[in-house]
Amino acid sequence: MEGQNEQTTGARAAEDSADIYGEDGAILSSFLAAIGAAIADRDTLTLKREVDDLHQSELGDLLEALHPEQRRALVELLGADFDFSALTEVDEAIRRDIVDSLPNAQIAQGVQDLDSDDAVYILEDLEKEDQDEILSQLPFTERIRLRRSLDYPEETAGRRMQTEFVAVPPFWTIGQTIDYMREDNNLPDRFSQIFVIDPSFKLLGAIDLDQILRTKRSIKVEEVMHETRHAIPATMDQEEAAREFEQYDLLSAAVVDENERLVGVLTIDDVVDVIQQEAEEDLLRMGGVGDEELSDSILSTSRSRVPWLLVNLLTAFLAASVIGLFDRTIEQIVALAVLMPIVAGMGGNAGSQTMTVTVRALATRDLDIYNAGRIIRREMGVGFINGIIFAILIGIVAAAWFRDPNLGGIIAAAMIINMFVAALAGILIPLLLDRFKVDPAVASAVFVTTVTDVVGFFAFLGLATWWFGV
Repeated sequence: MEGQNEQTTGARAAEDSADIYGEDGAILSSFLAAIGAAIADRDTLTLKREVDDLHQSELGDLLEALHPEQRRALVELLGADFDFSALTEVDEAIRRDIVDSLPNAQIAQGVQDLDSDDAVYILEDLEKEDQDEILSQLPFTERIRLRRSLDYPEETAGRRMQTEFVAVPPFWTIGQTIDYMREDNNLPDRFSQIFVIDPSFKLLGAIDLDQILRTKRSIKVEEVMHETRHAIPATMDQEEAAREFEQYDLLSAAVVDENERLVGVLTIDDVVDVIQQEAEEDLLRMGGVGDEELSDSILSTSRSRVPWLLVNLLTAFLAASVIGLFDRTIEQIVALAVLMPIVAGMGGNAGSQTMTVTVRALATRDLDIYNAGRIIRREMGVGFINGIIFAILIGIVAAAWFRDPNLGGIIAAAMIINMFVAALAGILIPLLLDRFKVDPAVASAVFVTTVTDVVGFFAFLGLATWWFGV
């Protein structure tokens, strides 16, 4: 009956929290209005009642939906009842704004109730002086754990790991292990693996919980443990660690230092966040907007976009200079000026398609030296076939539009050339950038667009100049 009551209570809480969202997935305006009114009236009791059953992700959505002054006031009014884990669910700019408005003593009190990985996620954005002051107010053991994670480089497994884990010696029996899990109050709330270590904390192996439940109490741990073939170095890039989880279908993995000593555990929930974060970063970088957040200010957003817009401006001048080489041809055949953007635009879109697939394949390591040749040949074939298809279409339209079959043939030939080159540029440029350790997600778009514009204009205008003898 007790388990049934817990399930009923959990289901009721889920239903209550789900009521804050409308059919479009956004928080209901009526709920926002109620929260806003309670904040304005400084009605702490109403606020606590409204947010008490919210999941951390739902509270994060609420914080993002509120105005900056309201969200700061909400955190202030909730005080010790504010769930700091919600700060891991919001944009970095919002998290910084909230944390900067809080005294370090309150932050120290709040992160004590969090898993170490969530606490590190909040603390890593702070200045070194603030970090030290907050850590000095924590219990010694917790302070050492968080400091160790913060000492690892950003975006590594050491930063994302959880330092709370369950570890036992190999000579223990299964019965001792079960009793230890039942009686020790300092163990993590949730875990799926128990790690086996020697006296120096060197990782020997692991046991899954389901295996423990199926094994007799008298059996020793060393008899049923399995080797942890996928232990992750603490200095491994978090994206590489996420690939390990994806490739081997892991739920959790041990994190070890340079001496193969167990220092933490990486869990699937953190890996999902990493995968989403890395995918968003690749997408934003391909658009030349860096690590932009929706909550960023006008000035910071503008500042992040200007550099690549300047690079695009320089490459636009390069394309314009190619057009300038054929100014006499354009003066005599005005139809060329009308049709030029079609050739360059189609080539740019084709190049972007190939580039997007290539950059993503490089990021997921699906494209390597072993299959690069086959993929390049495939993209060449795709570019040639698509070039012929659209060459026929645009050639017929151009010939009928300007009543000149010669013009239709010229733009058709230029289309085939540019679509073919676009496919090559879309795969070769990211490969070359990756070869020279330059992030292809950041730089590919500018170079691919430049190549397709220059080749498109040169092919179309060059063929017209040659054919018409201008």
